[in-house]
Amino acid sequence: MSDSHLTFCFLSSILALIVITFIFTKRKKPTLNLPPGHTGWPLLGETIGYLRTYQALRLGEFMENHIARYGTIYRSNLFGEPAIVSADAGLNRFIMQNEGKLFEASYPKSLGGVLGKWSMLVIVGDMHRDMRNISLNFLSYSRVRFHLFKDIDYHARRVIFSWKHNSTISAQKEARRFTFNLMAKQIMSLDPGKPETEQLKTEYVSFMKGVVSLVPLNLPGTAYRKAIKARSTILKFIEAKMEERAKRVQKGEAVEEENDLLNWVVTNTNLSNEQMLDLILSLLFGGHETSSVAIALAIYFLPGCPRAMQQLREEHVEIVTSKKKTGEVELTWDDYKKMEFTHCVLNETLRLGNVVRYLHRKAIKDVRYKGYDIPRGWKVLPVISAAHFDPQHFDQPHQFNPWRWQGSNGKADNNFMPFGGGSRYCAGSELAKVEMAVFIHHLILNYNWELLEGDEPFVYPYVDFPKGLPIKVQATSSSI
Repeated sequence: MSDSHLTFCFLSSILALIVITFIFTKRKKPTLNLPPGHTGWPLLGETIGYLRTYQALRLGEFMENHIARYGTIYRSNLFGEPAIVSADAGLNRFIMQNEGKLFEASYPKSLGGVLGKWSMLVIVGDMHRDMRNISLNFLSYSRVRFHLFKDIDYHARRVIFSWKHNSTISAQKEARRFTFNLMAKQIMSLDPGKPETEQLKTEYVSFMKGVVSLVPLNLPGTAYRKAIKARSTILKFIEAKMEERAKRVQKGEAVEEENDLLNWVVTNTNLSNEQMLDLILSLLFGGHETSSVAIALAIYFLPGCPRAMQQLREEHVEIVTSKKKTGEVELTWDDYKKMEFTHCVLNETLRLGNVVRYLHRKAIKDVRYKGYDIPRGWKVLPVISAAHFDPQHFDQPHQFNPWRWQGSNGKADNNFMPFGGGSRYCAGSELAKVEMAVFIHHLILNYNWELLEGDEPFVYPYVDFPKGLPIKVQATSSSI
C-alpha cells in the first residue's frame, strides 16, 4: 500500500472521529429551554429600567410590562449578568428553601464594598451560618421577650412623648430615631441624646444613603463615596469601644455593658476584629432601617382606613384599661400577645408595603423548574412583592385590608414572605414585629394624625418617602 493511500486512510479516520465526536457531543448537550425574555442593551442590559423609581404600592411599570409579555418567570440581563427574574411564588419559595444547595446569595459587589466583605447580607456558606447563629442568639424570641422588650417600650415612649400637640413632624424621621436609639443601646450601650450617639447617627445617615444609592460610583461627591467614608468613621468608633472594654477587662474592672452585643461578641466568639466590626454594622443596619420603614408605612396606611384605626384604638384602650384594674403600669409581653388585631395590621402593612422587594441569588447548579432551565452561574432574582400583589393569592391585593388576616388562611400564609425564607430567613423578624406593635400602641393611644403634602412611598429600589412622611399630630383627649 502506498504512503499516499495510508495518509488518506489516516486522515479519513480522523475526520470520521471528529464527525462522530461532534454528533455525540451535540446529543449530550441538549439546547437549554430558557424562560422567554429580552437581554436589553450590551453591558447595561435592562438594569436601568429595572431600577427605575416607581410607586411602592405597585410592582412598577417595568415588572408589570415584562410579566404581561413573558409571564411570571422571564430572563433578562441585570447588574451586568444574565439573570432569571421570578415573580412566581412557587419558584420564590423553591429558591429560598434550596439556599446553599442550588442557590446562594449574590449581591452586587458595590454593596459588599460599603457593607463589608463579612456582612451577613453578602457572605455565604459556613461563615454565614456562624454569623447567623450569633445574630439569632442576640435577637432570639426569648431575648426579645425577657431582655429587649422593656427597652423597646422605653425608646418608643421617649420618642412619641416628645411630640407636641398640633405639631408637624416627619413620621419617617421619628421612626428612625426610635429604631436607631434602640439598636445603638442594645449593640453598644449608647444612650439616646448623648453627643457620641448623635455623632454616630449623623454618620449612619450618610452611610445609609450610600448603601441604597442607585449609582454606586466611588467618585468624589457621590453618595457612595460618602458612605464609604462614613463606614470608616463608624468602624473606628466601634473599634475604639472594643479597645476601651478590653483595657477595662485587663485592669480587672467590671464591664457594666455585659448584656450588649459588643460585649457578647468579644467574649464569646472567635471572630477576627474585621469580622466583628462587619457583623455589628450589619445588625445596626438590619435592625434599624427595615423596621423604621415598616413603622412609617403603618402610619401612612392607617388614616386611609378609619375603621381599622378605630378597632386598633379600641384594642389598645382595652389593654391599658385592664391593666389599671390590677394596678399595672408598664407594658408587658403578655400585653403584646393580646394585640390580635394589631398583628393583622402588621401583616397587612408588611404585605402591601413590601419593605424588601426582591432578593439577589445565584444558581450554583443547573436547575430545572416548570420546564425552564436555570443555568449554573446565572443571577436569580426572586421578586417577593409579586406574590403579595397577586390576586390569585390575595383578594383585592392593592387594598389595605387587615381583616384578611383574621382566622386561618393557610394559602395566604404560604405566599406571605416579608422576611424571606429558608436558611436566610430574617433573624430579626420577631424584633421587627415587636417594635412595630409597641410603637403603634403608644401612638394610637396618645395621638390622632393626618397626612400632609400628599407624600407617598416610592421604590428607589429601597422603599422611602420622598418628603419624610410629614404628619400633623393632635393629642387625644383621653391620652393615657
